[in-house]
Amino acid sequence: MKSAISIVAMLVLTGIGACSMSSRGGGVSRDEGFTIAVPGMDTEVKQGEMQTVTVSLHRGESFKRDVKLEIKPSKGITVEPTQFTVKGSDKADVQLRITASKDANLGEYRVYVKGTPETGESTSTEFKVKVVTP
Repeated sequence: MKSAISIVAMLVLTGIGACSMSSRGGGVSRDEGFTIAVPGMDTEVKQGEMQTVTVSLHRGESFKRDVKLEIKPSKGITVEPTQFTVKGSDKADVQLRITASKDANLGEYRVYVKGTPETGESTSTEFKVKVVTP
């Protein structure tokens, strides 16, 4: 039992399942703003295959505005959708489909995510995608 608890604690401390957050956009106060959460660890995609990741908006209690997300991958991989508007009343999770072609170069790529509200400051963040052999 102690081993299981130690393993779980180690996984939590090393960031398994963690996410990375952008700086705050939207408004000046914490309640008026939002951040964008992306995968905190590299997402692996095999050549010729597709992987799904979740990008989330974390809204302050008073932030109810629409946010337009623009997603731009570095060359070598494709991401769909490349634009998405999260309505103020919608669930704040967006599923991105990341695809590496069969002949994609192995290695690390970046995906940039920018969130722009109807009014207020935009914010952006990025995450890494690693293309590996099938």
